[in-house]
Amino acid sequence: MSKVTHARTYLLTGAALLALGGAAPALAQTQSTTAGDPAAAPSVVADPDPDTGGGQLQDIVVTATRRETNLQKTPISISVLTTQGLQDRHVLSLFNLADGTIPSLRVATFEARQSALTIGIRGIVPYDQNQTARDGGVGVYIDGVALGKTQGLNAALFDIERIEVLKGPQGTLFGRNTEGGALSLVSKAPTGQFGGRVTGGVGNYGSYDTDAHLDLPSFANIALKLDGVIQHQDPTVKDPLTGSTGWNYYDRKGGRIAARWKPVDGLTADFAYDYAKDENTPQYSQLISYNPNNYTVGAYNGLSLVLPGTTTPCGGTIAAGNTKPVCIAPKAPLVGVHPDRQTVADVGVPQQPSVDITHGVSSNLRYSVAPAVELRSITAWRGVSTDQWDNSGGPERQTFTPSSAFSRYSLSFLRQHQFSQELQAVGSVPQLDYVVGAYYYTEHATEYAATPLSNLWNTNGTAYTIRSPIPGNANAISSSNSGYQQYDPSCNNTLATTVPQFANSCQFITRASQASDHNYSLFGNLTFTPAALDDVLHVTLGGRWTKDKRHGTLYVVNNRADLATPGTVSPFGFRNSISRFDPMVNVAFDATPDVHLYAKYATGFRAGGANDRSLAFNAFGPEAVKSYEIGSKMDFWNHKARLNLAGYIMNRSGTQFDFDYYDTNGSSPTLGTHIEQTINAGKSKIRGIEADLTVAPVDGLTLTGSYAYTYWKAPSAVNPLTPGAPAQQLYIVYTPRNAASGAIDYKVPVGNGDATVRFHLDGNYASSQYSFQLEPTKTDASFIMNGRLSLADIAVSDHNKVTFAFWVRNLLDTTYIYRRSSANSSPVYNYGANGQLVSTNYGGILGDYANFNPPRTYGLEATVRF
Repeated sequence: MSKVTHARTYLLTGAALLALGGAAPALAQTQSTTAGDPAAAPSVVADPDPDTGGGQLQDIVVTATRRETNLQKTPISISVLTTQGLQDRHVLSLFNLADGTIPSLRVATFEARQSALTIGIRGIVPYDQNQTARDGGVGVYIDGVALGKTQGLNAALFDIERIEVLKGPQGTLFGRNTEGGALSLVSKAPTGQFGGRVTGGVGNYGSYDTDAHLDLPSFANIALKLDGVIQHQDPTVKDPLTGSTGWNYYDRKGGRIAARWKPVDGLTADFAYDYAKDENTPQYSQLISYNPNNYTVGAYNGLSLVLPGTTTPCGGTIAAGNTKPVCIAPKAPLVGVHPDRQTVADVGVPQQPSVDITHGVSSNLRYSVAPAVELRSITAWRGVSTDQWDNSGGPERQTFTPSSAFSRYSLSFLRQHQFSQELQAVGSVPQLDYVVGAYYYTEHATEYAATPLSNLWNTNGTAYTIRSPIPGNANAISSSNSGYQQYDPSCNNTLATTVPQFANSCQFITRASQASDHNYSLFGNLTFTPAALDDVLHVTLGGRWTKDKRHGTLYVVNNRADLATPGTVSPFGFRNSISRFDPMVNVAFDATPDVHLYAKYATGFRAGGANDRSLAFNAFGPEAVKSYEIGSKMDFWNHKARLNLAGYIMNRSGTQFDFDYYDTNGSSPTLGTHIEQTINAGKSKIRGIEADLTVAPVDGLTLTGSYAYTYWKAPSAVNPLTPGAPAQQLYIVYTPRNAASGAIDYKVPVGNGDATVRFHLDGNYASSQYSFQLEPTKTDASFIMNGRLSLADIAVSDHNKVTFAFWVRNLLDTTYIYRRSSANSSPVYNYGANGQLVSTNYGGILGDYANFNPPRTYGLEATVRF
């Protein structure tokens, strides 16, 4: 292990020497830069739009330090996707960044729903944060407003000016849940001048999209802007059941209205309201192997599992005194093994779209009270509602038994609303830049879940029927009905008399929970630039004090209404409260006007909470990160090339890991239930190197390349749900050791300059990675190419321009597995009090299941600007 650790140290040392090597030739020519450049961390350019003429790279303005600064002079590790970059890659939602556009940013869908995204940066990647009392480790912000939940993150993007990916802990200026970094989306503001654009397009898989953006002339010092978006794609994997939707389907609609009011000089007030509805189905889970360990396969004699060709019963368990042969259940004849991506499921199941609705209102006030100070206020209320309908597993994750129910329809109904208020004072005095502020955040979330089995096998697995979701109701629902009826006034559920929320509910409620959170913080960043050192040294000290309080209850478990009845069984509950301080120190040095070096120390944390899938709401504490980083940002070749380097070491303590268990205790209130529990398992080590190169060798041509190396070591821990079991190795998900991306962009005027031909091609690589915290199974390595060719800005009048474009995602139609589980390929091990193996249960063995990446998509679109 010491050799591995030393290797990482050598790599980081090499990165530092490379950074200094880039600066060394110019150190003798040190010149002063503009006094007061704000400092806060390191920087990386992901996607500049080099449209300045002469082949030079243009400056990019970012707000990572809560003020507008030049990206190359802002010592923060940050990648930027501009409007042009989003357009070239045909990015309609954040999930389109899952191909690895930014190597250190990892994006994946939640297993049960396409719209709930898992977002990670630099190895800080959550596993299952889609609950009432859990958070991610990367903060997502829209115009400075933090989004409390990852549900609904895959909604359609409105008119985005840029996406800033801030890497490493951002606990000082952005607060909790930014231990891996922050993803900041910045919308285009109203201009006050009449204008706009409309884009329409069609593609394969029945896709179409339209977006319209309209700026109205200002009146009474008020400027208005309207945005509307429609995005649709038919499923890429079809469902044989008539009336069901299929998988990898989406239909997104939304609108946004923004107003900018400037009543007096120095005061700008921005107001916005947005609403988005995303109907979607998950990625399909298919069986890619059967019995990979070659256990004996039994046969059914009626309902008894026997050795093939005999009447000898098979034993499902090896234990003391058990002399029966051991075998596993056969696969249903209708279920196939598909190592390649399927286009049609083997078995039809009810599958209707999940529905995610996000909406919110915000106000952003900025008032320059004096040349040295600007006061700001960001106030926002947001809400999320998600109705999850997930039947993506079908029979692919469950063994066959004659005349048995199968296909778990995972239903979840979550509601969340939040309010936040942030106050800032931002300004500069000679040799000193400052940002100070206060923040308040509160949220409340509720969720209930049901998991009916939707299908019923016949006696030999050659046919099936669709079941009713209502316990005790033997009538099958109509095959033309794609889903389950959630409420029926004729039902008489015992929950209806005790929990008003479930009045008239017919479903068997697996769990129901509610949680509230309150967060208070004070923060500040001070950057000092000594004049005595020719204004080339910038020292930033930052800190944030946070008080975080969260509490909640789990008031329904397996339809037990007595959990919510006063005077009977008390509901499971938890309460967390922490107070902490996160410091940051950044030393930046301008070796020349074009070479900037930095060194940074910072901390951040991810809030604690409780896991409502534990069916006991067991609480867990926060996890925290300490980060050490060095890097450089360099412009050279007369601003035709940029090279940004960063090397970092992150140590995470109190790492939150999830364990699961299937409860077989006959006296337990959670009998027959899959339980998940989260603990703070220990320390994780993460090390990495990042490099970004942008070159504009000739006018109109830009070449970009990015690389991220990420090494991690997670702890081992004992599963708290299986006392006596030995410790097992844990894994960090969706974090490849090596990831890289590259792009070619070329544009050339045509005719008399009345139009431009633009060509874009990008390639994105990621090595294999883990997708489950408890499984050593890895996904496939991936390489995805995307492209776009357009005839842009065709002048049809003095004010109107038209663009025609052809785009393609996954150009080579590459197929790879991005999520893979072998949980159903091996026996279930049980352990005694001293850790000895007591029995091995073979009852659930089937094979590996997997999710594949989306297939190739392409289309044509036209844009009219006016």
